[in-house]
Amino acid sequence: MFGIVRPCRHRLSEGLRAEWMAHLCGLCLALRGDHGQFARVATNYDGLLVSVLTDAQTGTADARRRTAGPCPLRGMRTASVAQGEGARLAASVSLVLASAKIRDHIADRDGLLRRRPVAAAARRIAAGWDRAGARTAGALGFEVSALVDAVDRQTDVERAAGPGTPLTAVTEPTETATAAAFAHTATLAGRPGNAAPLAEVGRLFGRLAHLLDAVEDRVTDAAENAWNPITATGASRAETRRLCDDAVRGIRLALRDVDFADPRLAHVLLVHELPRAVDRAFATTTCAHTGADPSGNPYQQQPYGQTPQGRPPYGQAPQSLNGPANPYAGEGGSRLPPGDGDGDGDGGQGGGGWGGNPGGHSPHPPNRRPPRGFLAGCAAFVGLCCTCQLCCASEYEGPWSRKKREGLCSNCCDCCDCCNCDGCDCSCGCCDC
Repeated sequence: MFGIVRPCRHRLSEGLRAEWMAHLCGLCLALRGDHGQFARVATNYDGLLVSVLTDAQTGTADARRRTAGPCPLRGMRTASVAQGEGARLAASVSLVLASAKIRDHIADRDGLLRRRPVAAAARRIAAGWDRAGARTAGALGFEVSALVDAVDRQTDVERAAGPGTPLTAVTEPTETATAAAFAHTATLAGRPGNAAPLAEVGRLFGRLAHLLDAVEDRVTDAAENAWNPITATGASRAETRRLCDDAVRGIRLALRDVDFADPRLAHVLLVHELPRAVDRAFATTTCAHTGADPSGNPYQQQPYGQTPQGRPPYGQAPQSLNGPANPYAGEGGSRLPPGDGDGDGDGGQGGGGWGGNPGGHSPHPPNRRPPRGFLAGCAAFVGLCCTCQLCCASEYEGPWSRKKREGLCSNCCDCCDCCNCDGCDCSCGCCDC
């Protein structure tokens, strides 16, 4: 999964998150339906913007949604996913983008692509994706040659670049390709008047995506002696940041000229999330939910006795529970309400428990089934592993204890300070700022 628009689940309302996931899953399934199972590896966060923009101009309709079957990446749950021309165009664009990424890695001789047999196989895959993307795009009336030509020109542009070359000269092929894809969403939506401003949005988005990718890869590229546009042109960090900030402002201004039927999700992704993507790439922001530092270091220092989320370690009760504001605190210290002090909810510290057991503790609270035995728990554990619920589900039932757990990756979001709308001229009412 690559891309710069990676919204945190804490910043999207429930409805907008469902819509975003509908487009992401719709892109993945469109790749499978048109190009086979392996093509799903081309799913990316930025390609789904094509599907989002198409729906934003036409309005979400039940005819453009279908119920997809259980998927391991959704914790084996069904979901409503996007379908139709927008999702298929997003799939076509994603294939060409992925093909360009493969060609770039081959040119840079990254990792296993240094080996000639592997590089030759990767070239065949990239060429096949180019042809497949062209077939789908042709059926939608989109001339994919603009994308393929841009991919082909990129290598020559990079070879010609040197100290003093403007960064915008290096990003021009990406800008041209993205502008063509964004503009065609106006044709699919039957709103030709939106083509010009959406082409400008696409041009600036392509520039931004190219530059942020270069910023994030600069250290790695230097270590591997790989080509990087910022290093090759000698551009400063300040100049690169200025170009990124200008692109963000330009996108915001161009979107004002687009006639949308339902602008909410497109507005959140292109107006609110892009500045955060810039801050994330330049390491100038922090996460309000996970406490992660700008560098992404999970081992950042915390106040003594605190976890990154600000909770006391080892399941201890917060100190504030002993204070005067705690209605359960007594003279002898903390007295928690039944089920809130011992980590597994089986009764309190002062007797009485859950009721029905005058001795104090009942074996299990009434709203939870008893734990499984060893063998039954092992079978449940295998089932959770095989369905990827251990890592992907937002919530699952523990195999032995039956307690509610969160999937390992349920909090793996690139989040920063929530709903910071300073300086944002919002008129769509899509956020509660």
